[in-house]
Amino acid sequence: MKKILLDTNIILDLLAKRQPFFEFAAKLFSLGDKKKIRLYTTSISIINVNYILSKILSANESREILRKFRVLVKILPCDEKIIDLGLNSHFKDFEDSIQYYIAIENKIDIIITRNLKDFKSAKIPVMTAEEFLLSF
Repeated sequence: MKKILLDTNIILDLLAKRQPFFEFAAKLFSLGDKKKIRLYTTSISIINVNYILSKILSANESREILRKFRVLVKILPCDEKIIDLGLNSHFKDFEDSIQYYIAIENKIDIIITRNLKDFKSAKIPVMTAEEFLLSF
């Protein structure tokens, strides 16, 4: 079963119902719910999603959405090793470097994001939700 790391923007596409990306995110999460793929995200993504959702909704609504969402994904931690790898990486975007090295350290098969340009030199496949669904 493929291990998929979901970037923050994919989670927000689902939870904030952002168009035109919501449908692809929903199909991706449906595959996870049906146990056809394993969905992962990072502790950093959960923190960022909560922050962004709480700007749109109340803090209580944001947390309730994340509580329900939490059953769909396994959350991978960020530690000192990951931070050091990110700080010393070629990535322009520090957060993307952290996502990437968490994926590498946890033997993730694919990173799903809408921000492909920042992962050009990745050693694992990186694609959009739409690209993944077409290839699945």
